[in-house]
Amino acid sequence: MEATVSDERPAQESPATFRDVFGQSEFRALFAANVLSWVGDYLAKAAVTVLVLHETQSVALSAAAFAASYLPWLIGGPLLSALAGRHRYRRVMVLCDLIRMALMVLVAMPFMPAWAIIGLIFLATLANPPSQAARSALLPHILTGDRLVVGLTASTSAVQAAQVVGYLAGATIAVLNPSTALLINAGTFALSAALVRFGLRDRAPVIAEASRSHLLRETAEGFRIVFARPVLRAIAVLVFSAMVFSIVPEGLAAGWAAERTGGGMDAGTAQAVIMAANPVGYVLGGLVIGRLVGPARRLALMPALAVAAPAVLVPALLDPPPTVVALLAGACGFAVGGILPLSNSLFMQALPDIYRARAFGVMASGTQIIQGASVLATGALAERFPIPTVVGFWSAAGVLLMLVAAITWPRPATIEAAVRSARAESVVGSPHPPHRGPGADDRGREPARRRHAVT
Repeated sequence: MEATVSDERPAQESPATFRDVFGQSEFRALFAANVLSWVGDYLAKAAVTVLVLHETQSVALSAAAFAASYLPWLIGGPLLSALAGRHRYRRVMVLCDLIRMALMVLVAMPFMPAWAIIGLIFLATLANPPSQAARSALLPHILTGDRLVVGLTASTSAVQAAQVVGYLAGATIAVLNPSTALLINAGTFALSAALVRFGLRDRAPVIAEASRSHLLRETAEGFRIVFARPVLRAIAVLVFSAMVFSIVPEGLAAGWAAERTGGGMDAGTAQAVIMAANPVGYVLGGLVIGRLVGPARRLALMPALAVAAPAVLVPALLDPPPTVVALLAGACGFAVGGILPLSNSLFMQALPDIYRARAFGVMASGTQIIQGASVLATGALAERFPIPTVVGFWSAAGVLLMLVAAITWPRPATIEAAVRSARAESVVGSPHPPHRGPGADDRGREPARRRHAVT
């Protein structure tokens, strides 16, 4: 079982530590750049909605400006992510940051009309899929074994915190001057580009030019490898299932708070508490399970956590007060936070290097679509039935879904075989065969054990 997580640590060794992870300079640079980009993104979302509202006095246009940032994932996420695999990951990330920086400066200009702002925001967020795909595909080259799990835990927890900081800072600054908030956002992208450019080694593209086919065909291959390979398909089912129900309390928080306030808590405070509970629980779950539970035990806990995540929301049927709702949502977030970093780590290890960027696009787009569809579906049901009833029965269906995912979860030997196969494919498909000597050059040609310890 242990071989599915780490091929370098003894089976009974304690989990990797944050010191192990942050002791690597490349991870520090990638982590800091990622946090800056996310803070900037959320800051811009808050500022742009205020800017468009001030310019047009239209709530609909303000909402359209916010929604424009999600469209690239829905209409072109897999295609744009596949594009990242054709080029050097460091170059992709730097170029995407510089493009977003320049476009944010244009958005901040006082003469810019609302329709142009929406269009520029859409163009800027087109850079998100290739940039995030390149970062995700590069991470296993920097961290190996259980360090990858801990690194993913740190990164996903930081993204949750960045959401809170970005929204609060953006909303606060935008009240005084939205253009200032957008210029700060541009500055975060400039810093991110500098960190990536000077903090990461320049590795060769994983898809050699001679091996490239049509971009649409390469994108389709990303879907094929995710859903045709049993281990990858099982992980995708688990992740997508978790997204189906974990987002619902957050999405229905406003209506839930309006229907059921009590204990001296007003609707606005109740909404904020419910919405914040899931991200806070996610961070705690990732840190506690990722840091304090050993790798083998973590794998053994996955089926139980998968079923527990929707099960803790079923008591919503009893119509509890907002504080209890927040506790239920936090418990769900805790379970999901314990599942996803390990699931993501296994997914990366079971993927041949050449497919990582494309598969990331499939997974990221799928989670965006599933979360949006779940909120829309439960919102429509809440028009006819009480929200506690909707959430309770929706979560009960989630328990059944997760039971199926847990029962069909691959055996450890199957996962181990998939990881070995992916590692072998990465060696064969590498544009630069691994160097067997004692050293490694700056183009990423390292000794085989180190370069391919985790695919």
